[in-house]
Amino acid sequence: MPTVLPTPLPGTTSLRQVAADPAFAVLRTLDTRPHGLTEAEATRRQDRHGADVPDLDPRPSALVAAWSALRSPFVALLSGLAVVFLVVGDLRGAGTVAVMVVASVGLRRWQQVRSERAVRSVRPRLVTTVTVRRRADDDVEPCDREVPVGDVVPGDLVLLAPGDVVPGDLRLLTSADLFVDQAVLTGESLPVAKSATGTGGTGPEDSPVLCLAGSEVVAGTATAVVVAVGPATYSGALARRAARDRPESSFDRGVRDVSRTLVRFMLVLVPIVLAVSGTVSGDWGQALLFAAAVAVGLTPEMLPVVVTTTLARGARRLARAHVIVTRLNAVQDLGAADVVCLDKTGTLTEERLLATHSIDPWGHPDDEAAAYAVLAVRSQIAPVGRLDEAVLDQLADPSDTLDEALYTPVDEIGFDQVRRRATAVVRRRDGERLMITKGDPDEVLPRCDEARLDGDAVALDPGRRFAAEDLARAHADQGLRLLAVAAKRLPRLGEVSERDEQGLTLVGFVGFVDPVRESAPAAVRDLARHGVEVLLLTGDNRHVAARVAHQAGIPAADVVVGEDLDGLDDARLGRLLERARVFARVTPAHKARVVTALRARGRVVGFVGDGVNDAPALRVADVGIAPDSATPAAKRAADLVLTDPDLAVLAAGVVEGRRTLGNTLKYVTITASSNFGNVLTLVAAAVVLPFLPMLPLQLVVQNLLYDAAQLALPWDRVDPEYAARPRRWDTSDLIRIMLTFGPLSSLFDLATFGVLWWGLDAGSAPDRFRAGWFVEGLLTQLAIVLVLRTRGAPWRRLPRRPVVLATGAAAGVGLLLAFSPLAGRLSMQGLPAVYLLWIGAAVLGYAALAQVLKALHLRRRGRWL
Repeated sequence: MPTVLPTPLPGTTSLRQVAADPAFAVLRTLDTRPHGLTEAEATRRQDRHGADVPDLDPRPSALVAAWSALRSPFVALLSGLAVVFLVVGDLRGAGTVAVMVVASVGLRRWQQVRSERAVRSVRPRLVTTVTVRRRADDDVEPCDREVPVGDVVPGDLVLLAPGDVVPGDLRLLTSADLFVDQAVLTGESLPVAKSATGTGGTGPEDSPVLCLAGSEVVAGTATAVVVAVGPATYSGALARRAARDRPESSFDRGVRDVSRTLVRFMLVLVPIVLAVSGTVSGDWGQALLFAAAVAVGLTPEMLPVVVTTTLARGARRLARAHVIVTRLNAVQDLGAADVVCLDKTGTLTEERLLATHSIDPWGHPDDEAAAYAVLAVRSQIAPVGRLDEAVLDQLADPSDTLDEALYTPVDEIGFDQVRRRATAVVRRRDGERLMITKGDPDEVLPRCDEARLDGDAVALDPGRRFAAEDLARAHADQGLRLLAVAAKRLPRLGEVSERDEQGLTLVGFVGFVDPVRESAPAAVRDLARHGVEVLLLTGDNRHVAARVAHQAGIPAADVVVGEDLDGLDDARLGRLLERARVFARVTPAHKARVVTALRARGRVVGFVGDGVNDAPALRVADVGIAPDSATPAAKRAADLVLTDPDLAVLAAGVVEGRRTLGNTLKYVTITASSNFGNVLTLVAAAVVLPFLPMLPLQLVVQNLLYDAAQLALPWDRVDPEYAARPRRWDTSDLIRIMLTFGPLSSLFDLATFGVLWWGLDAGSAPDRFRAGWFVEGLLTQLAIVLVLRTRGAPWRRLPRRPVVLATGAAAGVGLLLAFSPLAGRLSMQGLPAVYLLWIGAAVLGYAALAQVLKALHLRRRGRWL
């Protein structure tokens, strides 16, 4: 009878129970045996649990993506306008608005799909394998074989060796000198020891008997049983936490505020027009049409399309600059950022150790320590670490101090986090044995009785010992890593143990550094020049943090240690963040708290992270940023993925984000001002005209022509002054500009009414009147964009060719509709050619006065848009 697998054990509580239970109880709970599952059992369990292959970049369904786009305040505003059209019985108008909603949602989804494909193409998937112990059936002896990670199921017995990636959450059954790198889960820079017989630990990541999915075996071997796979793992829980709805970003707040501002204007003006028109004319049906025209006139119908097009253009430009956008709105959040929090590794530094020098115990240049270190590394059997790799790569033949061909490896005592040293034993051809110990100076120096001085061994008396220790401290204070190298001769025969690591002779030290990128100081200066502060949040000690910050140009006068943050309440932390720029020994929880505190003080925060543990901070930041080498959970939580982790790429991305935001705000501000002017004109018309000066559908067509021309704004230039500092959506500026330029627009509209009424006698021909205002309104709106798009004189800062061509095309179509037989299709009557004289005068006069008002606004406010 087939075995029924019990419910899987997801979650922290279950893992704690697994860690507390004895191994045989865990095997019984998982219904497995010490010699593993049969192949048939493994197949049944895989059918139940699915493949243990997490989706590195899961894509939302088309329906989920469409619903997310429909929730945009701008789209909601258009949907409300469509309802107004349906209420007044204008099906053509409702259909036109519906097309614009579909276009906006389609554009956003198209860009999202492009970004998802780009992220997936950054790092191709590799098929990784793991060794499991299984049986063909119950009567056959178990055998060990390699299977794809995706085939591992709960209850499987896994054999771990150096270099293996842990395929799921595991409970250790046996272990030998096992060390696991958990950096992607906890942020710890050093491997941690694991043991099947260990006890203690406050959480799953601290338990010595648990190995968690995604961590990597650095040294040692082990046999373990799989407790959970895929989404049921601890890392899966972290990823789900990161996938929750993110807090409102700077862009989200700006869009919400602008939409509310437009709705408030609409809620105030529409009832006024309805009441005034109905009272004056007594025709409430006509009054309802007036009110609908006001709603249409105030709504920038193409706003979602223009915003999405601008963002998509910015995303494509960022992609060429090695930044892939996974959340489209993040393009503008990056432009609004005024502080960026990052770790040093890989962004400020090159993420590699560089051997800087070899010195004797007294600080004098000497290649002997390097020679002994190279011999020790080449003689060890255990996997080499980052320091060992740097020794081999850069110090392989520093001198002829030692002839390595004379030595044969015979024994070793491996490195671990408790000993913090490693020992290699070699034999010369004459049979003499030599022990070489290298490691942390704090561990090696106490085991030395002598030191090398001018080629001889001298006693390490208290004075000399203090000098050597002081030399090591001085290097640490400069943020340099120092490897102490010591040696001694051993008897020709006998076993070697830790007891022999005494009475050593200190040969010297080898210095290492994770070099700061050459481009880092310039990038930090570039960010500062654009109003963006850089905060360094690292798990390294304060000396390393201060050195990196100093070399990168980050103020490091006050280095805060993570433990100091634990005793601060939110108010004191906020005050600390006003002066502190460098944080050392910080945990992932500290990082998320710093980001949250900065946002609470009104800052727009970018956060750079690459581990599963960084996912919460990536989500709470206004814009989360991950390098392409980040873990899948970090990339899922991030809004931007850097295909080049260089900080200079981020600095260029900030400027591009501001260009995108600048071109978006051009449209929003100028269009809202023009539309407000149209509404003021309609309010006046409700009082003085016996008919509607423009039908709702005509207003929609006019707005569509205008908005179609604005689709070229993403290709326009942005003033250098605009990109020089962080920018946000600012409703106060929007309202101020609307109240300044809206009445100016209305003034020219009313003058046009006079020309049409008395000059062309269009009072008796409403269709001709509407055609006249249609043309004047369209051309003055198009002209004002060319004037207000820059803070300078428009003839000195010319628009790019796409903007000019699109403006000319929209103007041409508008004139064609009003001066040709096509006018009848829109319930308009053709205009006489003489009317073009007034159009020219109105456009030039409006543009000139707008330039004057813009100069006055700049003088008073000191900024534009």
